[in-house]
Amino acid sequence: MTQLTLPAVAKLNLFLHITGRRTDGYHNLQTLFQLLDAGDELTFSLRNDDSITLDCNNIALINEQNLVIRAARLLQKYGKCTQGCDIYLDKRLPMGGGLGGGSSDAATTLLGLNKLWQLNLSIDTLAELGLSLGADVPLFVRGFTAFAQGIGEKLQPLQLEEKLYLVVTPNCHVSTAEIFQHPDLIRNSTPIHDADILTAPWRNDCQPLVEQLYPIVAITLQWLVEYAPCQMTGTGASVFAAFPDQTSAQHALAQLPPGLTGFVARGVNQSPIWPALADTE
Repeated sequence: MTQLTLPAVAKLNLFLHITGRRTDGYHNLQTLFQLLDAGDELTFSLRNDDSITLDCNNIALINEQNLVIRAARLLQKYGKCTQGCDIYLDKRLPMGGGLGGGSSDAATTLLGLNKLWQLNLSIDTLAELGLSLGADVPLFVRGFTAFAQGIGEKLQPLQLEEKLYLVVTPNCHVSTAEIFQHPDLIRNSTPIHDADILTAPWRNDCQPLVEQLYPIVAITLQWLVEYAPCQMTGTGASVFAAFPDQTSAQHALAQLPPGLTGFVARGVNQSPIWPALADTE
């Protein structure tokens, strides 16, 4: 095998509760990660030398700090791999939306190159490598919808109803670092017991602050709530709502005001990357 094309799916935070600040500056949180069947796509092509290159349909993303390049170099070094690769990233997800696109791209890179380079590293090892790149990367490496604690790396698989979601993104980029460093961020939510995950009230503790700092996010939520109950994912700027069927979701999507982008996707309990990897066996 000399080439491999794999999906890098999006996630939603069905809730995000921040339960405290840690001494290392990170935050303890509880969140319910819902994977979607939509996202970016990456193609990996084997090279005869050890060079790693990245091309992308968004030229601004072609740089050494891109998580795709960092993940590839990390894996190459850890696996003592003498091979290289050319990577093409088809970027479809909005950046700075809270949909996990960069983390998902990194996870797909670890999984894809582990296969292409025949390193045979375990999923646990890949998830541990991924954690050094970002707190959400292990979620996408493991590839299942999950209840998460800690900084988001302690994952408990959950089977949820696979609903249809409309995801809408206003034209703004929310800085995750800015939100988590802000003095007005809610940091004292009472932890949910595992048994109450699906019955406790859900909210996003970042949402009130983001609405205050980025009024366009508040305006987007006000538009979407006319069609269905909605909230923000992650630290934004993307917001989402569940719909009962494709027709109603597509109807709302067709009414998008100028300046907003959106897509309809289905929540999935297992990432599409697993069947895609299995097809390469």
